[in-house]
Amino acid sequence: MLTTVTLLVRRKNTEWRTESKRAEMLCPLRTSDLGFLLMLTVFFVADSGNSCMDERQIMQNNSSPPEEVNTTLSVEMGSTAVLCCSSVPLTTLELITWKITLRGQPICMRAYKKQTNETSNNCTDDGITWVSRPDLSPHLQINAVAVAHDGNYTCEAATYSGYFQHHYELQVLVRPEANIFLSKNQTAVCEAVAGRPAARISWIPSGHCVTMKEGHSNGTVTVRSACRYPDSNVSAVTCLVSHSTGNRSLSEVFLPSGISESKDLYIKFIIPSICILLIIVGSVLFFKIKVFRQCKLKKSAANPVVEEDEMQPYASYTEKNNPLYDTISKI
Repeated sequence: MLTTVTLLVRRKNTEWRTESKRAEMLCPLRTSDLGFLLMLTVFFVADSGNSCMDERQIMQNNSSPPEEVNTTLSVEMGSTAVLCCSSVPLTTLELITWKITLRGQPICMRAYKKQTNETSNNCTDDGITWVSRPDLSPHLQINAVAVAHDGNYTCEAATYSGYFQHHYELQVLVRPEANIFLSKNQTAVCEAVAGRPAARISWIPSGHCVTMKEGHSNGTVTVRSACRYPDSNVSAVTCLVSHSTGNRSLSEVFLPSGISESKDLYIKFIIPSICILLIIVGSVLFFKIKVFRQCKLKKSAANPVVEEDEMQPYASYTEKNNPLYDTISKI
């Protein structure tokens, strides 16, 4: 059953106006004699399509903005965030000041003074800028939101008729990396790595599960859940990862116990044996090749090849005896 949401807004003339938004059931409105300032808190997830109420919309609504508004804004890392200042007409603005306090950092300010058309800024983060020119829009924009942008942002708008304030508590969301794998003894492991805030993990079907969390220095958290299924009838499991940035489901199929054991045996014994055998065969072949080369070199050294020297065409001759010349000599 829905309940009534009641807003009390104080006008600048100190009169009270009651605005009620009704759903299915009306609730009686109770007010005290003492005046109080409404602290309106809004929870939502922002995206790049954020828009702020401009002067034209204010005039159409014929309403004055509350003097103080508190907003809790959740933005996913990497997106663009627009922080709206108080929705007051630009024509009445005199001074706009954004006070920014990031986690673990000192306060810094961006300001615009209409009378002198001057801006001031002592913030060092270049990713935090005006949406456009401050004389055209008092709103703030954060480009490529990072974890370091987590913190408090306050817009203070001073006008002729009053002082308005819009406070933001910015929470940066980081989408975790989800994965699932099988371990020993019919156990499945599901991980949600480096999420902000920590993700939630559940299983279908449920088993004997143990969940652990590990925090990191940047504020992200890794969640690891291991589920054991001793019942051999479970053939497949599904891991459900729930997170503010979106939900995911991952599935894994168990191998039959016989196949699983054979696979473990193959990995533990057969593969190492094959590796050892290959090493032995390679060593024997290397040794044989080495011995063969040494024998061939020794044989070549024992039987040297003598090359004949090149002979000159007149270096040798053949003597022949002629009987005719021998007879003449004797006479």
